Amino acid sequence: MTRRYTIVIPVLNQLRYTAMCVESLLAQSVTPGDILVIDNASTDETPQWLARHPELAQQRNRVNLGCGGAWTQGALLAGDAEWVVLLNNDVLAGPRAIDAMLDAAEQHGLKVVSPALLEGAEDYGYAQFAPEYLVKMAGTVRRGWFHGVCFAVHRSVFEAIGFPDTDRKLGGHEDMEYLVRCQRAGIPVGTVGDAVFHHFGSITQKAMKKETGAKALGDRHYFYSRLGMGWLARKRFKLQRERQRDQWSAEETKRTGHSLHMLRENGAWKHV
Repeated sequence: MTRRYTIVIPVLNQLRYTAMCVESLLAQSVTPGDILVIDNASTDETPQWLARHPELAQQRNRVNLGCGGAWTQGALLAGDAEWVVLLNNDVLAGPRAIDAMLDAAEQHGLKVVSPALLEGAEDYGYAQFAPEYLVKMAGTVRRGWFHGVCFAVHRSVFEAIGFPDTDRKLGGHEDMEYLVRCQRAGIPVGTVGDAVFHHFGSITQKAMKKETGAKALGDRHYFYSRLGMGWLARKRFKLQRERQRDQWSAEETKRTGHSLHMLRENGAWKHV
């Protein structure tokens, strides 16, 4: 029988967040066999923790393959799963998050889909806030956009355009590269309000920057050159993206008081 989905979670240290993420998934309809943890050569207690949880599918890498490398590895190891859910480890899953996200994707004809995001400090009572949020945001869709914190890819997309790019110089831009590839191929993508995650906020990337002293993990100019965008095309792409985001946010906030992407700053919400 074909599995509906496999959840691929790349990790590099940050065991506290990985454990919380997995626990939040198992608290709903997700079974341990639906979760595949890709350990990108962690040096903390992650390998020992995984050894204590053999019920989770897992892959231990001897070197850090980066985000794109781990995503592709996970997709290849996902077997015959209809959907591959690529998920950060620094998140908490909301009620029925995975199934609700995929149900919405199928309802709206999407082949790549992301959930709504609540980002920042978890100082607002996520467990109580999420169900109320979902009632207001159900049925909301941002067509043409998904994000790298969590995105589910239908198997047919891999067959059509291939897997996420494994080039380490893209560090931090792998999701955007895949988004542009989908857009150019006419693949229907979107973000839906029927599922929501709390995102603590690029925990692994921040730790890597602190450890290496780097301001960025990837080369932004290299990323745009890979897309074939010169200076003017980059500016136009960024401007169009920001205008569309602001329009979505304004429409959603006016209708519901919330948006599909909300940042928690100084105890208040910012809609983006």
